[in-house]
Amino acid sequence: MKKGLILFLFTSLVMLSAGCGSLLSGISGSHNVGAEQTQPNDPAADADDATENEPSKPADAAPEPPERENAAQEHPGTDKPDAKPEKPPVDKPNSPPEREGPVQETAGKIGDLMVVANPDSLAVLINKQYTLPENYEPEDLVYPDVPFIFSEKVDKRKLRKEAAEALEKLFAGAKEDGIELAGVSGYRSYERQKELFESYVKRDGEEKARTYSALPGTSEHQTGLSIDVSGSDGRCAAQDCFAGTPEAEWLAEHAAEYGFIIRYPKGKEDITGYKYEPWHIRYVGLEIAKEIAERDITLEEYYQAVPVSGK
Repeated sequence: MKKGLILFLFTSLVMLSAGCGSLLSGISGSHNVGAEQTQPNDPAADADDATENEPSKPADAAPEPPERENAAQEHPGTDKPDAKPEKPPVDKPNSPPEREGPVQETAGKIGDLMVVANPDSLAVLINKQYTLPENYEPEDLVYPDVPFIFSEKVDKRKLRKEAAEALEKLFAGAKEDGIELAGVSGYRSYERQKELFESYVKRDGEEKARTYSALPGTSEHQTGLSIDVSGSDGRCAAQDCFAGTPEAEWLAEHAAEYGFIIRYPKGKEDITGYKYEPWHIRYVGLEIAKEIAERDITLEEYYQAVPVSGK
């Protein structure tokens, strides 16, 4: 009986073991079939593909530094508490400021007139406000080698040396252009200017005389830098009819090329104090003459002087 019971239990165990094996095999087969049916467009699979080519970071890689809180930390030394703030840049002008006019220096007064301190300057300003020192006479007066409308070798043929040399070049340049010029009146002493002015006052009265003749000491002719010119025939010499002549037009166009200016230009009477004199040229040097011609100004405007206004 015992042997029969033992046999029965053994047989049952074997059968139970075989059944469990079949069950485990069925479960495994079912799992493999589900894995093969995963769709290629599965979102989870796509996400993995997207990161497939990214290099993996080592496990012990240092963490990235936190984003800086302000721009000052991007420049070494500027985040110190005691650092001084940088001054904002100062905008520089694109062009240099306008040139200030030169100053006509004076050395006292004679009555209402200011006495110039630099009478020998080539750019000296002499007019109804500025006078030469008493008894002034240039020390370098010479006779320029140019024709005059008279033959006598007198003082009014003279000019200062530099002005005389420039006048010779001007006459030569005019001749090359077919213009024949002649001198009329150059240097004039204080005494001679006094005689002339008094004669004009007797003839026309002082008010009118002052529109075309200077008080003694205020004449540009006394500087030795001015000269009246005309055509070689002498017609219209120092007269209004000289305006519009070929000689006058040539002077207006070319005088600055030789360092001369038309001292009393048309339309500037209130500034210079004198009527238009196309025959009266004044030597100031090449640089100043070209500037005055290019800017179409007078010597008064070059100095930014107060207009004479016909006084």
